[in-house]
Amino acid sequence: MDEPAPLERFLASLAARDASPHTQRAYRTAVGTYLAWLDDRGVAWAAPSRTVLRAYLGELGAGRARSSVAQRLAAIRSFHRWARRAGLADADPWAALGTPRRPRRLPPVLSIADVERVVASAGDEPSAGPTGASAVGRALALRDVAIVETAYAAGLRIAELAGLTLDSLDLGRGELRVLGKGRKERAGLLGKPARAALAGYLAEGRPALLGRARPGPAPDAVFLNARGGPLGERGMRYRLDAVFARAGAPEGTHPHTLRHSFATHLLDGGADLRVVQELLGHASLATTQVYTHVSPARLRAAYAGAHPRAHATGPGTAPADGTPRPR
Repeated sequence: MDEPAPLERFLASLAARDASPHTQRAYRTAVGTYLAWLDDRGVAWAAPSRTVLRAYLGELGAGRARSSVAQRLAAIRSFHRWARRAGLADADPWAALGTPRRPRRLPPVLSIADVERVVASAGDEPSAGPTGASAVGRALALRDVAIVETAYAAGLRIAELAGLTLDSLDLGRGELRVLGKGRKERAGLLGKPARAALAGYLAEGRPALLGRARPGPAPDAVFLNARGGPLGERGMRYRLDAVFARAGAPEGTHPHTLRHSFATHLLDGGADLRVVQELLGHASLATTQVYTHVSPARLRAAYAGAHPRAHATGPGTAPADGTPRPR
């Protein structure tokens, strides 16, 4: 049997590291296109010259946004680093070549008032009611409130929300266990509103949805769909987008915005950056530091508390300690 091609071996290594299906598809496209481009020109992929790489870089940047170029280059660089470690190439040809970096964009964040409106909107299921078909609507409303409260309370990714199981919850202690990126487990914390929302959903909403399931083993997923099966990532995104629309959330709000808001509001409240890193499950503190640049309110508070003339009333105001003004 022939040995798998380098691209397939690379993708298998990504799968072994639990890269998401989206990442695997994106890397297959980026690296596959790059390797085909080299092959069309008779260039050995393991050792392309700097001239060839610059030509590819120029072609890649034609008509594409900088963010798209940066994403594709990240995949290509990852492939070459893997090839060197795997012994398929002597060096990484991109290592010494400067490439455009992805523009730094601050994540969108909801205000606390926005979050309150989103929670209220989640419970405003149009078909919610006490009896008949409307009972399903009430169950869905209870579920959606629990999803929003849990996402915001624990800063969960959409995949982590969809992957929650009943045995991962401890409402008595206000904790949950999350299997994050790279299959790394971490603890999440739940405040009183999230615990109450989950308790109400588990007591009333989930049993109503489970009763609509087909015969067979009961799913252990916390969040169920209207047919009693596990609510997947796609369905969860659809429901949250509908909730955001009903709440009149700011343009650009998406499910991950709740995670961004969680981190920002913790830091605004005085939480230590490393604590937020741990709660988010970030491997690097540098990833968490983006949230230190998000809130103008925090910058103003730091300035007001530290600058000696932050509260001066005018050009003639003396320092608060009575020290004469320099002349």
